[in-house]
Amino acid sequence: MKTQNLTSFSEFHLMGFSQNPDLQPVLFGLFLSMYLVTVLGNLLIIQAVISDSHLHTPMYFFLSNLSLSDICFISTTVPKMTVDILTHSRVISYVGCLTQMSFYIFFGCMDHMLLTVMGYDRFVAICYPLHYPIIMNPFFSVFLLSVCFLISFLDSQMHNMIALQLTCFKNVEIANFFCEPSQLLNHTCSDPFTNIILMYLFVVIFGFFPISWNLYSYYKIVSSILKVPSSGGRHKAFSTCGSHLSVVCLFYGTGIGVYLSSALSQSPRKCMVASLMYTVVTPMLNPFIYSLRNRDMSSALKRLQGRTV
Repeated sequence: MKTQNLTSFSEFHLMGFSQNPDLQPVLFGLFLSMYLVTVLGNLLIIQAVISDSHLHTPMYFFLSNLSLSDICFISTTVPKMTVDILTHSRVISYVGCLTQMSFYIFFGCMDHMLLTVMGYDRFVAICYPLHYPIIMNPFFSVFLLSVCFLISFLDSQMHNMIALQLTCFKNVEIANFFCEPSQLLNHTCSDPFTNIILMYLFVVIFGFFPISWNLYSYYKIVSSILKVPSSGGRHKAFSTCGSHLSVVCLFYGTGIGVYLSSALSQSPRKCMVASLMYTVVTPMLNPFIYSLRNRDMSSALKRLQGRTV
C-alpha cells in the first residue's frame, strides 16, 4: 500500500487465522469457548479466595488479583476477534487500535509483575518462615499490589507516547489478530530504529529484572527445600510453590516466544500462533494449574461447590 498519514486514513486492518468461510463458525466457537472457560475459571478462583477464610493469605490475595488481571488481559483481544469473525470485518479504528494496545500492555505487565511479587511471597515463606507473618503483612501486600499497578501503568503510557509520535504508516495491514506494538513500529514511515530501541529497553527494564529476580528466588527456594531433612517436608514445601512455578514457566515461555517470533520469523501465521498462546491459552490454563496442583485451592473449590449445591 501507499504511504498514508493520519489525515488520509483512520483505521487498520487486522489479519484473520483463516480466510476459508467454512472455518469461520469453527473458529468463532473455538475462541468464544476458550474465552468463556477463561473468564469462568478465573472467576471461580476469585470467588473461592473471597469466600474461604483459609485462603485469606498474601499468596491467595495476589492470586485473586492475577485471576482478575487474566480476565482483563484476554478481554482486550478475544471479544474483538470473535466479533470480527462474526461480522466478517477485521477493521479497527486508529483510536481503537491505540486503546487496545494500551490495555494489552497494561494487563500483560500487570500479570508479569504479579507473578514476580508472588515469587517474592514464596521466597519469604520458604526461606524466612518465622518472619513471614511480619514481612508479608496486609499493609505491605497492598503496597506491593499498588507498585504492580503503578509500574504497569507507566509501561503502558510509555508505549502510548511512542505510538502517538507515529503519524505516518507505509501499510495499514497489521499481521496479527490484534494491535501488537511491534507491528505498528514495523509499518511506520520514519526510521523506527530509535523507537525499537526504546521499546526493547522497556522490555529489558520491565522484563529482564523481574525474570532475574524469579530465577534468583527459586534458586534460593530450591536450596532451602533441599536442606529439609524429611522427604515429607520437602514434598510439602515443593507443593506450595509448584503451581506458581508452572504458571511462571508458561507465562514467560510464551512471552519470550512472542518476542522471538516477531524478531526472527518471517511468517505472520507463526507470529499469530505465538501471540495466541500468550494472550489466550496462558490465561485459560492458569485456573486449571492452580486448581489441580494446589491442594488448598482444590479443597476451597470443593467447599465452594458444596455450599453452592
